[in-house]
Amino acid sequence: MLSRQKQGKNKTMANLKTIKKRINSVESTKKITRAMKMVASAKVRSSETAVKASRPYSLELYHMFQKLLNSVGEFSTESLKIKKAVDNYPKLLEKRDIKNVGLFVITSNKGLAGAYSANVVKAALTAIKEYKSQGIGVKVFVAGQKGVSIMRKKLEALGVSIEKKYFSAVETPNAMEARDIAEDLAEYYVNGSIDKIEIITTRFKNMVSYKVVRWSVMPIEGVKDNHEKINDNEIEPLMEFIPDMHHILQKIVPMFITNTFYQALLEAKASELASRMTAMSAATTNAEKIIHDLSIQYNKLRQSAITNEIIEVINGANSQAG
Repeated sequence: MLSRQKQGKNKTMANLKTIKKRINSVESTKKITRAMKMVASAKVRSSETAVKASRPYSLELYHMFQKLLNSVGEFSTESLKIKKAVDNYPKLLEKRDIKNVGLFVITSNKGLAGAYSANVVKAALTAIKEYKSQGIGVKVFVAGQKGVSIMRKKLEALGVSIEKKYFSAVETPNAMEARDIAEDLAEYYVNGSIDKIEIITTRFKNMVSYKVVRWSVMPIEGVKDNHEKINDNEIEPLMEFIPDMHHILQKIVPMFITNTFYQALLEAKASELASRMTAMSAATTNAEKIIHDLSIQYNKLRQSAITNEIIEVINGANSQAG
């Protein structure tokens, strides 16, 4: 009888130690998730400021670019110095039959951001399947290590490979990184490897939400064909070009393409941080709930163990008194 009581006591103590270890483990996890939430919260505010500050410029640049293109005549490379593909504006503005599409997919380098990267990848795979069902080839360019790791096998199943990978661009988006990306995709567009450039990114809404979007970069949408007759009731702005329209376009086109990629990277970074902040907040809340439940379980077992010890003492005292 005593041996059985001793075994039960040992089992209770072992259970108490196990629960205590779990509580300590979850406490450590909670400290990490809380710290990550605070870091993401601080970063997302500065990222939100950068996104909102750049949106008016991007929108105005797009409208100005449209007006500029609608005001010029034939495109020409005469007298222009073309060092890189992004400088060859006539080729970049050329509209042709779409046989191949270049998809630039922006994900994150790190995990623990909820379903952020998974949502972007899902949209990218949907786009790839849509194009392939139309008989259009797809070349994929991926920013972010998570996107590469998630997409690699799925792309192989679709007969698509990753052309280029970009990792540093998603960590700290800047104009230099955006220009390098723009130059890479412009090279593919100019040499005819792709006939359309599309970005799959996320548009930042607020601290707790974002939306996966698809932006068409090239060819430029909403621009009249050079030979299209202008409506008699539509008044076109008179624009004067100094030194001439071709040199202006050679500067504006790379600026427009680069800024589009830069804006996409900014939007993605803010969305990623917002998603991470939300995910870490939820993880911290879950950890607190687990600790609460484990503490109740621990206290019940401890109370039961103390009660059993008191009963043993009383029984022992009674047996001696008898």
